Amino acid sequence: MKGKGSSTHVEIDLEKQLPPWRETLHGLINIPHVNVSVPKGSLCNLNVEVNVGLPPDAVYNIVTDPDNKRVFKNIKEVISRKVLLDEGSRQVVEVEQAALWKFLWWSGTISVHVIVDQNRKDHSMKFKQLKTGFMKKFEGHWRVEPIFVDEKVCFPFKPKTLADYYSCAEGKGRIGSRVTLDQLIQPAIVPPPPISWYLRGITTKTTEMLINDLLAEAARIRGGFEGKKSNQEVKDFQEIPMEQQIDQIRDIKERWALRRRKQRKLVRD
Repeated sequence: MKGKGSSTHVEIDLEKQLPPWRETLHGLINIPHVNVSVPKGSLCNLNVEVNVGLPPDAVYNIVTDPDNKRVFKNIKEVISRKVLLDEGSRQVVEVEQAALWKFLWWSGTISVHVIVDQNRKDHSMKFKQLKTGFMKKFEGHWRVEPIFVDEKVCFPFKPKTLADYYSCAEGKGRIGSRVTLDQLIQPAIVPPPPISWYLRGITTKTTEMLINDLLAEAARIRGGFEGKKSNQEVKDFQEIPMEQQIDQIRDIKERWALRRRKQRKLVRD
């Protein structure tokens, strides 16, 4: 993709991509996968993978937007943001945010102070806790990779690069994104079961809400019927306090099964 780091080309690419995405999500199997492991001494290591119906640049813009608290509801406010290094396509930023949390009958905000290394060339973003305190480790990595949704039109040729795909699909092929989030959470003191199980569940649910917020914003950008529906769902959801949102989320497998059913219905419609 020419000028991948240029905002002008991003706008042109996105404008060309939106009409076919508005027509259908067919061909993009949007089944999020959530894997939870428990490395020794940590609360959990979360790995989430989801397909999004927008090009990588557009998805990356959502994730790295300095004002992304309007998208991700678990961010109450951005306390401070300082750019430490700016090389054009790569930035290193020091960010402090107030994140919403809930444990049993307590709720409030917690300060999250991280160094973020974001690189638009490969659509990656690494984050790491700046100071230890309650959390001994809080770090992770976002990756956004292109999906050639309509690559069958190139048969028998199989495109390996965006340039190949643009050429064989004559610039009309949809480009989706495979988004991966790896996140390690290690408190200074790991509580014993069942408290650790409860905290792990809350952490997993909060991460799922993060992915749901990303998908809702992608739907809003695409517009059309799905976008309008998503906007209303987001508005309704935002009116519910964060504590109630967490409580209302059900079993992980049941939640994703429900999302799959809704996704298949949208594709059929």
